[in-house]
Amino acid sequence: MGIDGLLFILSVIDEGALLFLVVYFVITLSDLECDYLNATTCCTRLNRFVLPEIIAQSALAVLLLITGHWILFLLYIPCTAWIVYLFVTKPTGNIGLYDPAEIHNRHQLKAYMRDNMIKMGVHLIFFFIFLYWMIYSLIKGY
Repeated sequence: MGIDGLLFILSVIDEGALLFLVVYFVITLSDLECDYLNATTCCTRLNRFVLPEIIAQSALAVLLLITGHWILFLLYIPCTAWIVYLFVTKPTGNIGLYDPAEIHNRHQLKAYMRDNMIKMGVHLIFFFIFLYWMIYSLIKGY
């Protein structure tokens, strides 16, 4: 098993974890939308996982870049750049990316739900792309 096999095994594990995390975000946001959770509890739960999500996606993007998988890197980097952009440009008074005082204003809850559904689709697509390349590289033997 070569470096590509290890890379794609790690990629499948990482994408599986990110997919699980996005599903958790969607469930938590839908619980807020249905009033099963209050805004403070919801935002605290979500903000706890924003930085690990950014780190996991950035690490995978860097690994794709280092190993020379340029096309996969170029396809993967827009989602990572968008999450980093949202994190960097959050207002200074907010407690995190998800702020309990702001989440019901200006339809932010719907926008967060839409963004997470898009991220879920992207992670699902990349999960299967990385799974294909993992199987291919393990069969090929390099």
